[in-house]
Amino acid sequence: MKLKTICNTALLLLVIMSCKEDAPNQKRPNILFAISDDQSFGHTSFEGSKFIKTPAFDRVASEGIYFSNCIAGSPGCAPSRSSIVTGRYHWQNEQSGQHASSWLKKHVSFIDLLENNGYTTGRTGKGVGPFRYAEQEQDSLFRKTNAGGVAHSEIKYGPNADERFASGIDATNYFENFKYFMDNTRKKEPFFFWYGAKEPHRSYEKGSWKRMGKKLEDAVVPGFLPDNEVTRGDMLDYAVEIEWFDLHLKRMLEYLEEIGELDNTIVIVTADNGMPFPRAKANSFEYGVHVPMAIRFPKNFPGARIVKDPISFVDLAPTILELTNTDTKGMLPITGKSILSILQSKEQGVVSDTKQYVFAGRERHSSSRHQNWGYPQRVIRNKEFMYIWNMKPERWPAGAPVKYNPKDTTALLPMYGLDENGAYISHGAFTDIDDCPTKTYIIENYEDENIRRYFDLAHAKRPEVELYDVQNDPLCLNNLSGKQEFKSIESTLQKELMKELKKSKDPRVVGPDTEIFDSYKRYSRMRKFPKPGEVSG
Repeated sequence: MKLKTICNTALLLLVIMSCKEDAPNQKRPNILFAISDDQSFGHTSFEGSKFIKTPAFDRVASEGIYFSNCIAGSPGCAPSRSSIVTGRYHWQNEQSGQHASSWLKKHVSFIDLLENNGYTTGRTGKGVGPFRYAEQEQDSLFRKTNAGGVAHSEIKYGPNADERFASGIDATNYFENFKYFMDNTRKKEPFFFWYGAKEPHRSYEKGSWKRMGKKLEDAVVPGFLPDNEVTRGDMLDYAVEIEWFDLHLKRMLEYLEEIGELDNTIVIVTADNGMPFPRAKANSFEYGVHVPMAIRFPKNFPGARIVKDPISFVDLAPTILELTNTDTKGMLPITGKSILSILQSKEQGVVSDTKQYVFAGRERHSSSRHQNWGYPQRVIRNKEFMYIWNMKPERWPAGAPVKYNPKDTTALLPMYGLDENGAYISHGAFTDIDDCPTKTYIIENYEDENIRRYFDLAHAKRPEVELYDVQNDPLCLNNLSGKQEFKSIESTLQKELMKELKKSKDPRVVGPDTEIFDSYKRYSRMRKFPKPGEVSG
């Protein structure tokens, strides 16, 4: 009898041990990472927008955790996405943190480590770019594949089956590509999938909002833009494209629910930078770097919470690696800190006193100045204030006001890109701002005293230091730098920023080559501009 009991006990122990060996793979969560292209923090219906409907984002935010102070790595897509996958500030990533430069092999993405740790990985739409990846044998130092993972974007909308809301929307059928990945590529392993919509990046179909039943009177125009029919229509076209991104996210959530995987999937939804309008995208103000962020995983993250702790894109990689029990070996040292304790907390509001400050910045965006120079900025933000250091205040923040004629590079185009009839020439000036109806209107009417303010807000040179009370002035219109009552706050933020830039070895601060960012090769379109001082404007 004793022998039988011993045998049964031994058998039970073997079964338990066998289950424990299998448990890690069974329990490890899937991850769906959804990122829109150019969407500011206030433009979800969860945040209160009345002219944009985002039921999928709202579901993730209401059933999960909504981060009201998420700051992107940069107000531009490539450096911001670089921060996400490396967990490092873009100024730490050399070429691989700069718009349209090369991605070097040594800047390993956390997605690679997930794949080595048993995850099936894939993506659809826009990955980590624009960057130059290896195309030829001489590109031996370049990474071969996109740092966002292997693409699944073959399924497209065609002329016989096209439900797209507007002609400017990309033809990639994001949901069907995700479904194909789930049905054919992902087997029993946990998955990481990157859903990178190309919306609401420009260009838009002008007037697409009319087809979608939107109304001009519903649009809300931020106070740094003129409130008129042109801007309102532009904002509504932008809204149409956000809703397209959200529609495909909704389908992905419903499909995961249908196959019983949703509750074992961490869903992360955000945007790479702010909206593509003057003084937003490519600017380190709130509307350029403050983005929506929601995370849902009801199994382990108490939901229905709004968290006010500032979080940064560099925090995502270490958080995901910790969640998946994935070692960081192979990656360059990660700067960000895991926010897992915040995710697992039951608290809302300010959850942790360890997240007082977050940092962001920019170098070059488009080809917009002499010799491809950028507009270097570094930013520190806490819950209440944003401090911006414009490192080269003598440069034009939105790009030079005049450029050489691309058809005759010995001749300049007219100032501000305006032809003899006062009409704006496409890509004629201030090319860090995407061409759009709002930009065109502001430039064409800059002499109007009612518009000149908006023209200057978007294009004029700026002081070296800017300080904003973002709780009371999210539009960043009232620069508090130099005011006596904010002297202590400004001093503290300046010291904390410099401490972090030195710690992270920002070349702009510690060298040895403080101008190295302007020397990196750009692989996208190049424009020719006059030397500073050659033309006044």
